[in-house]
Amino acid sequence: MATVKDFSVEEKLTSLIHLQKIDSKLDEIRILKGELPIEVADLEDEIQGLHARKTRIEEEINGVNEFIEQRKAAIVEAEALVKKYEKQSDNVKNSREFEAINKEIEMQQLEVKLAEKHIKDANEEIAEKAVLLEKANKNIAAKESALANKKGELEKIIVANEKEEKEYNKLAEEAKKAVDPRLLASYDKIRKNYRNGLAVVPVQRDACGGCFYSIPPQKQSEIRQHKKVMVCENCGRILVDDELNNSTEVK
Repeated sequence: MATVKDFSVEEKLTSLIHLQKIDSKLDEIRILKGELPIEVADLEDEIQGLHARKTRIEEEINGVNEFIEQRKAAIVEAEALVKKYEKQSDNVKNSREFEAINKEIEMQQLEVKLAEKHIKDANEEIAEKAVLLEKANKNIAAKESALANKKGELEKIIVANEKEEKEYNKLAEEAKKAVDPRLLASYDKIRKNYRNGLAVVPVQRDACGGCFYSIPPQKQSEIRQHKKVMVCENCGRILVDDELNNSTEVK
């Protein structure tokens, strides 16, 4: 029957330190990317919104142009009626018919003036919307230029670190296999609690390397003995002595 090796506390701590250093390298690569992935996504959303606004303005301009054409057609129709009534006025038989025709002429002339006013107002509205459209186009051009730059920066970082990131990811998977499952679960949980991803930290200058909480001499002595896994009372990080931490390297 095969025997399972029982790792010492020192070996368990060493495997944790090794994993932490690999994960910290991966964290450094992610920090290089910084907020770029989020900024790229935000810019893409913003550009999509600007395009929607541009389309809406163009549709509004088209609608106003259609209205202008309708008013122009109304003017043509009204002027044709004026000519018709003026011709009829030459053949009126009495003053009553004459007055009726004059009223129709006045009504059509009023329709022409009203249509002309509508056209004037509509052209002013188009001019205002043209300014908004030009502004939208400039915003789109500026955002697309910024997006291209951000994508270029991100692509350079990805290309420059792709090989290294793959290697560290592979090392991380291998390192996890060497860590006690219960310790690994605790390690992952602690890492998620802190933005810097540090779950295993050395004691430096008599303090926790994560939160700088003072570590009593007695506890430091126990940490150096490697007889049990010790954690910081303040932040909960796993504590190791500086010597063991420095002697563990990522190969």
